[in-house]
Parts: sequence; C-alpha cells; structure tokens
Amino acid sequence: MTNTYIIIVTYNGMQWLEKCLKSCANYPVIIVDNASTDDTVSFIETNYPNVVLFKQAENLGFGQANNLGIRYALDQGAEHVFLLNQDAYIVDTVLENLIANQKEHPDYGILSPIHITRNMKKMDRLFNNYMRKEKSGMFYSDFVLGNKLASVYEVPFVNAASWLVSRKCIEIVGGFDPLFFHYGEDDNYCQRVQYHGFKVGVLPKEYVIHDREERKSTKPKLFTSEYYRNIEKIYKVEFANINIDNKLDSQVYKHRKMILKFQLQFKFANANSIKYELLILNRIKPLIIKSRYVNTVKGKHYL
Repeated sequence: MTNTYIIIVTYNGMQWLEKCLKSCANYPVIIVDNASTDDTVSFIETNYPNVVLFKQAENLGFGQANNLGIRYALDQGAEHVFLLNQDAYIVDTVLENLIANQKEHPDYGILSPIHITRNMKKMDRLFNNYMRKEKSGMFYSDFVLGNKLASVYEVPFVNAASWLVSRKCIEIVGGFDPLFFHYGEDDNYCQRVQYHGFKVGVLPKEYVIHDREERKSTKPKLFTSEYYRNIEKIYKVEFANINIDNKLDSQVYKHRKMILKFQLQFKFANANSIKYELLILNRIKPLIIKSRYVNTVKGKHYL
C-alpha cells in the first residue's frame, strides 16, 4: 500500500532500530534523524538504502521532525501516514488493519493500536492509563465481561508512538505545533483534532510493541530546571487547548496573589518559585495567543 508512509523520528536509537525497521518491511519508510551521535545514521544508510532519510544538523524535537516527514509523504501522494516511535515495533498486519478501519471510519483522524510490552504479555503501563474506563467508555467492561469488542474505541488522547493519521485530517488540522519541542505536542494535536470534528480511536485487537518498560519515569525534583520545564509544558498543554477558553490571564492573577500570600507568611522560597512560574507564564503568553489563533483555522499549518 504505497499510499501509506511510515515516519520514524530517530535520535540515538541503535538499541531499537533494527527491530523497528524490520517490522516496517512492507511499507515505504521516511526517517528524520535528529542529529544522532551514535551509529544510527550509518546503520540506516548501510542496511536500509531505500529508506528516505533526512539528516538534521540539530535536534528539531519530536513534532517538528515529524512535520518534515509528513510534508514529504503528502508531496508523494500519501493518503495516510503512520507515525512510529523508534522504540516501537509493528506486530503482524496491524498497519493494514488500521488503514482498512480508517477508510471505513473516516471520522477517526487518528487511530492507534494497543501498546504492549516487549514480552507481549501485558499492556504498556502508560498506555494503560489512556484506556481507563472514564476515558475509553466500555473497553474494559467489554473485555472483562466477554462482550463483543467494538471495532474501535474513542478516547480523548493516545500518545503518538504509533498513530495512523489520515491525509484529510492533516489537511484540516495541520502538523505539530512548534510551541512544543518534546512532550505535549501529541496532547495538543489530539485537542486540535477534536476541535475540528475528528475523533481519536484505539483498535482493541491490534498491537504494537512499545519497548520502554526498562525506562522508569521519575518525578523531577522541586525547583530544578527539569521541574520548571515540566511546568512550562503543562501550562502550554492547558492554555493552548482551543476547545476551552483561554484562562492564562486568570492564572497570572492567581500567581500574583499567591506570591503576596507566601511573602506575608515569610515563605520566601515558595514565593520565589511562584515568581519563576509567573515569568514562564508571561513569556509563553504571546506564543499561546498565536498558537490558539492559528490552530482554530483549518489548513496545513506548520508543514
């Protein structure tokens, strides 16, 4: 099915790359490498000369690298693009079945398979959160009670490790917003997909292996640079959400009140932390305004 292109963003991905690319054997593949410093690029060039490879001089981040691949695929006439993480592997005929389902249900702009662990014995831990009953409707009830599974379950969000996105969706919603560098861009995209009348869905009988169980997620320590980067991402996801009113000004007001409160309580460390968050809010405010304006308009933005 040459009207579907697999797009993989790589960054120092040698530990997964061979398995990942072997699983993609039946489809044209576009790789955008984000300035890897290991053998990723040479491995691709030596072993997969037919792969379209875009080598970047710097790390563009997940969203902008994917935008390069999406634009190329659309220029080649792609009707669907399949975004696949470098640490994920296609299982059996999952992609063919995703494509068939999206053709049958074109209102689903994004379709994802179930993400499972490397040993194929359980659902990926983080993916499991996206399928909780309050988010996926009857999925768990149908599974546990032995009811007939629906062909697709609508969810508000699924991470972009294995997304099938239709051309129609991309032409209306656009690409990933450059407001985000890494993390948060898929949240934002799902918000925009739903704003423009498309759905996000998961196919319950299709699988990809997401090989990341050895990586433990840790909470950043308070008041570190990583902590504030995470705070900024959270604010961007929240306030750039075009499905709700922009309440950033209200948040700025709350922060100013909190600063005064902590100062009166002689909690100066807390006051200084909120001051820093206030600086972040004021810095991203014009970016949020621009993002919300652009993303409410239909078009191939950012591509």
